[in-house]
Amino acid sequence: MNLTLKVWRQNSAKEAGNLVSYPVKDISEDMSFLEMFDVLNEQLITKGEVPIAFDHDCREGICGMCSMFINGRPHGPKQGVTTCQLHMRSFKDGDTIVVEPWRAKAFPVVKDLVVDRSAFDRIIASGGFISVNAGNAQDANNIPIPKPDADKAFDAAACIGCGACVATCKNSSAMLFVSAKVSQLALLPQGKIEATMRVKEMVAQMDKEGFGNCSNTGACEIECPKGISLENIARMNREFYSANITE
Repeated sequence: MNLTLKVWRQNSAKEAGNLVSYPVKDISEDMSFLEMFDVLNEQLITKGEVPIAFDHDCREGICGMCSMFINGRPHGPKQGVTTCQLHMRSFKDGDTIVVEPWRAKAFPVVKDLVVDRSAFDRIIASGGFISVNAGNAQDANNIPIPKPDADKAFDAAACIGCGACVATCKNSSAMLFVSAKVSQLALLPQGKIEATMRVKEMVAQMDKEGFGNCSNTGACEIECPKGISLENIARMNREFYSANITE
């Protein structure tokens, strides 16, 4: 496959960026999108040019680092996959592919396609945890949990924090991410003790980071590579209202 890539190049958040065109040739359709970028960077290094900076780690759809906005969609044209799971057979020979970083006030550009998502870390640190006594593991049946609740908690915990929900939202809202982290604990008895503190602190930190408001367009759920449901946002709203009324 022969392709034309238009890649966003930007040295830092304080400098202006622009799209730069790069031709790539003889790309195998079995390559992943990141492997194709590896080939492009090898070519740039060979020419003495600066390689394109992009985030990656596990390359197995687990870590959530491969944050690329591809042809106007987070993680590319396929639904339910991360960028590292996207293969070049999803494109056609001769295609022009536009690759940009996540665009949100709370995700400043570090360099090229790399953005600073530490805002998510600060939200988690504000309340996305439980306090339990350390010691031997308890018997699995010691705290019975209804299977529907356990299933919903596992579904919410599938969120990998990639930020695709923020990138695709017209308001750059982080509600899907925060609601998933609230839900995975709110649904379990271990998370009940700190439930009031958790939701209030995490929502307050989300607002402090500069994320936008949710307008329920549903784009976040559609573009989420793990299919996190909008039901979590409704659950978080109920938790938040309940916490404020209780106080």
